[in-house]
Amino acid sequence: ASRPGHFDGVATVVLKLFERVQPDIAVFGKKDYQQWRTIEKMTTDLDLPIDIRAGETVREADGLAMSSRNQYLSPEQRRIAPLLQQELRLIANSLRAQATDPEPLLQQARARLQQAGFAVDYLEIRERKHLTRPRPGDERVVLAAAWLGSTRLIDNIEI
Repeated sequence: ASRPGHFDGVATVVLKLFERVQPDIAVFGKKDYQQWRTIEKMTTDLDLPIDIRAGETVREADGLAMSSRNQYLSPEQRRIAPLLQQELRLIANSLRAQATDPEPLLQQARARLQQAGFAVDYLEIRERKHLTRPRPGDERVVLAAAWLGSTRLIDNIEI
């Protein structure tokens, strides 16, 4: 919602690439979960003969998702950045342990992130495949985007 039209543009660029390269398989990283699912849906909707696969997120030793954006973090911001993944893990572990209303967990995580210096763009729980609001029994994913200084970090964790 904070980047209207972004994924339309992504889908257009990737479709043009697919038309030129004509791959049998394409791998998209789960780090950008929404992009992966968007490309997966586009491929299905357009009946493209491409097997879309997901690559697991590669992480630093402290849990921060590897990204070229990380180079823009100051040393202090780099120290704080792994908190984003830690908050996602807390939410996921709480939801795995008990069937509970996730909203208080999300609110508490947002508050802790803001207190640490993040400007939270979104922190949401969605159904894994279609990214709709989950219903009971759905497989879920916790998605987050937050600014730390001028760097926008994204991460997720599947439940």
